[in-house]
Amino acid sequence: MDCWSLFILLFFICFKWIAAQEGELRWTYTGLLGQSEWSEHFPDCGGSSQSPVDVVTSLTKYDPTLTPMTPLGYSQHNHQPFTLLNSGHTVTVTLPEWMGLGGLPWLFTAVQLHLHWGSGGPSHGGSEHSIDGLSSEAELHIVHYNSELFPNISAAMRQKNGLAVLGILIEAGDETNPGFNNIIRYLSRIRHAEQKVLIPGFDVSSLLPKDLGRYYRYNGSLTTPPCFQEVTWTVFYEKVQISKAQLFKLETILYSSKSEEMDRMLLQNNYRITQPLNHRVIYKSFSADPGKDFSPGEVTAIVVGVMCGCVGLAVVIRFITKTIRENSVGKSNSKNKT
Repeated sequence: MDCWSLFILLFFICFKWIAAQEGELRWTYTGLLGQSEWSEHFPDCGGSSQSPVDVVTSLTKYDPTLTPMTPLGYSQHNHQPFTLLNSGHTVTVTLPEWMGLGGLPWLFTAVQLHLHWGSGGPSHGGSEHSIDGLSSEAELHIVHYNSELFPNISAAMRQKNGLAVLGILIEAGDETNPGFNNIIRYLSRIRHAEQKVLIPGFDVSSLLPKDLGRYYRYNGSLTTPPCFQEVTWTVFYEKVQISKAQLFKLETILYSSKSEEMDRMLLQNNYRITQPLNHRVIYKSFSADPGKDFSPGEVTAIVVGVMCGCVGLAVVIRFITKTIRENSVGKSNSKNKT
């Protein structure tokens, strides 16, 4: 080992020691304190019930007790502003305590929402969860804690059934999503880590898919350190769409570095790779293959088509019957004349 390599090694060891003494590690997604190193400093990150996961749909199990999720107070912002923060790892919106989540055995109170994304634009991935090995361009998480059993999120995140997180997969298209614009339009004001700004309150339900009844459910963890394994995950089947322009802004405006740091680092690829399922079962709230379901318009078209087909068939049968009768009558008359 040359002198330079030895110096780098000693510097790294010294850095980790100082960080440990301060009780804080500035973890990252890549690099010296990247994902592969998380479990060394945060033991839960090496646990057997980690998130995110790849949802293999053929292995999911239907659970008829899973009812549609019910957002509580998501549309009530009382004209009070929200706080938008660049944490250096993601962008977060702090949610008021009157927002919550129904459809679970306990009442869960909303805490915050945040996003995960990639760096390559459409079709290059960026979501944390994947479906049958396919990632989406981004993913929204809305975090809640069990307010029936615990006084706050700090107490809940270490306890069984403490947290509930909604996972919404995001894909890029041509149309602008007005709901997500409530966040994306203000990103330029928090370009650097630890910067925050007040933004107008908005209807958080505008970020959700329309269908809240079809989803996947499993027990997992926080997807960032300390990776506590006390999360009930709900990953919706239906994806939401933002425009390619909105995705581009999300991927290119923010920095993971602070404003005073000389080396600016874009905040990109802030997603954790999928983790082993380790014999966990992923349940689903729907029995039929969603790909075979039809929209109300499609159902109407099918019904009208069947009715038209029946009428057409009746006309044909009547025509054939009439023809047969006329032929029979003609033959009978011919015999009588003979």
